[in-house]
Amino acid sequence: MRLHTLTVRAFGPFAGQEQIDFDRLTAGGLFLVHGPTGAGKTSVLDAVCFALYGRVPGARQNDRSPKSDHAPLERKPEVTLEFTCGGRRLHIARKPRWERPKKRGRGTKVENAKVVVAERVEGSWVGVTTRPDEAGQFIGDLVGLTLDQFCQVAMLPQGDFARFLRARSEERRESLERIFNTRVFRDVEEWFRGHAAKLRREVESAEEAVRGAA
Repeated sequence: MRLHTLTVRAFGPFAGQEQIDFDRLTAGGLFLVHGPTGAGKTSVLDAVCFALYGRVPGARQNDRSPKSDHAPLERKPEVTLEFTCGGRRLHIARKPRWERPKKRGRGTKVENAKVVVAERVEGSWVGVTTRPDEAGQFIGDLVGLTLDQFCQVAMLPQGDFARFLRARSEERRESLERIFNTRVFRDVEEWFRGHAAKLRREVESAEEAVRGAA
């Protein structure tokens, strides 16, 4: 997977609109996301996860809405991400569930979560889906990881790498197996094990028949 651009508006600590050009950053090789506590480093990772999966990692997903408390009440929250995965270039625009002031009268109205997924095909953007459930299935199949797995191995917020190291060996194996697509080697190993057991039983049966004849 390669990220190209990330745009956030009224999301997390970002009251206005901010854009990150990952292509420009990666052109120089490795880059570091740094800043003082509260600068929004983890929120950048949250925005990537939200664009892909419609949720943010860990306990933060239990919050009422990722809409920024610093933004004006009427400002619509949105995250857009352009990335390439498996040779396919995708553009995702997500809006979380949020409350906006009513256009008439007092009070607020709930706006449901929305998503638009498009794919770059022969120089043009072609719509893939606007349904959150279909988008989740499409992205999950394309990336090959659940949100939890993605956060464990590809998008590690500060402090979470230790949690991955402390995870049970079976959990780490499943995550790494999906990332590197090593399931085929495990299947071959299991086939050899089963085939060896079958041959062992045949040899033991043959030896028993020889002893019986003797």
